Amino acid sequence: MSEAYKKMVQKKHILHSSIFNQTMRDWHSLKTEITPKNLMYPVFIIEAENELQEIPSMPGVARYGINKLKEYLTPLVQKGLTSVLVFGVISSLSKDESATNADSPNNPVVQALPLLRKWFPNLTIACDVCLCPYSSHGHCGILTDKGHIDNARSIKRIAEISLAYAKAGAHIIAPSDMMDGRIGAIKSILIENDLQNTVSVLSYTCKFASSFYGPFRDAAKSAPASGDRKCYQLPPGGAGVALRAAERDVEEGADFLMVKPIMAYMDILKQVKDKYPEYPMFVYQVSGEYSMIYGAAQKGVFDLKTALMEILGSYRRAGADVIITYYTPLVLDWIALKHKL
Repeated sequence: MSEAYKKMVQKKHILHSSIFNQTMRDWHSLKTEITPKNLMYPVFIIEAENELQEIPSMPGVARYGINKLKEYLTPLVQKGLTSVLVFGVISSLSKDESATNADSPNNPVVQALPLLRKWFPNLTIACDVCLCPYSSHGHCGILTDKGHIDNARSIKRIAEISLAYAKAGAHIIAPSDMMDGRIGAIKSILIENDLQNTVSVLSYTCKFASSFYGPFRDAAKSAPASGDRKCYQLPPGGAGVALRAAERDVEEGADFLMVKPIMAYMDILKQVKDKYPEYPMFVYQVSGEYSMIYGAAQKGVFDLKTALMEILGSYRRAGADVIITYYTPLVLDWIALKHKL
């Protein structure tokens, strides 16, 4: 080794000496580790109890009747699945302007919750709360006669639906509507019904009006009949309003915060986590992100496992505590395999 090289390289800047085997590399990567506790699995529940419906725009993802869901979730729970995010999808039940069947006794989520609690007593169950899958207009709130959002009526209805899910057995209420004041309204109705200590609120805090939601709207049958959701979902360039949304939800009593989607919003995740480090931070790898990664792997652009674990690790590194992803079953298999080696 030349003297010039020795002088050039300071001892504290020699990095290779700390990453030359896998154990050492792992020590540098603890903040990107993925365990079952870091994963939440989104599932779609339909009315037909014994039916399974594949979703063409999301290969490998399906809608499940409750009995099919039991069959599907059982091995995942055995592999360590700790939490799910439940969405209801209706086809035979009617849709109207106030989303009556969002919390009716016939709603698939309302019917499934007591059974899921019975079958999987250690599984934490979050319920997405929104009007769009159950409303005739497909929007996330109640509309005025002129077609604008009626925020006051909307949050009252969102709170009513939240209470129904809480009473049916939900551990976590996850409102995705993005109405102003909905966290406070939900917290208030939970307190009024003495459920404040047994039901949490996971806020879709920074939910952007993104181009990555297309496959989900097919899966949940929740596309708006007209217009779009840009007046209540956040603008993609709106970093400032995203931080204001986080501050609003924290002040209203949210237990957990979320950024959705995540791949194009890593800066928002980092900013919110830095500002509120004491709050568990969730990220949602949404349907378009799922299908994009799947499609690239199918075309041989990259190896699915290698690329996906790199992506999920980046979410953890940026501050995510829990990742909501449709890839959860695959990742659970990979984690189990790693522990066997």
